[in-house]
Amino acid sequence: MDAMPIRMAHAKRSSRARVAAELANKGYCASKSEYYYGVKVHVLGLRRPGTLPLPDYLGLTPASEHDLTAFRHIVSELHGGELYLDKAYADELLVQATRADQELALLIPVKKAKGQKYLDAADQWWSTAVSRVRQPIESLFNWIEEKTGIQRASKVRSSNGLLVHVFGRLAAAMYLLAEAQSA
Repeated sequence: MDAMPIRMAHAKRSSRARVAAELANKGYCASKSEYYYGVKVHVLGLRRPGTLPLPDYLGLTPASEHDLTAFRHIVSELHGGELYLDKAYADELLVQATRADQELALLIPVKKAKGQKYLDAADQWWSTAVSRVRQPIESLFNWIEEKTGIQRASKVRSSNGLLVHVFGRLAAAMYLLAEAQSA
């Protein structure tokens, strides 16, 4: 599982943006090191070795909502298996609770402690292993962006327009993914 930003405005314009205020707001994208105004699309993908993951859950939240908060809304519906997450989802209590109550293993790279310069070898190995399994979700986001341009929503002028932009492009991407799978 991971999230992808949909930017309606970024950098200086993000503070003045007001379009679709009931759905969007200002947030920070750590991977791009920038503030933006918009929403996030959350995707839980089913792992398919050798190809892109198949989305099993799609959700939309304001840009400022933390990924862990969004995940908490759906985690109770998930049971059994393994879920590979990034460091944003690190919450030891949640990891233990899902393992005990839902037989769901949340596998998350190790976060460095405040002030810690390096991870020890075992933690570094674990983080690399989890990140390699997670890599296809990043590839899925890149593929969706290449095929649809979903992340650039600067022309959107209403809440309905934002919903059409996001879910219309996701629907187009899922159609292309299904078509590629059947070929």
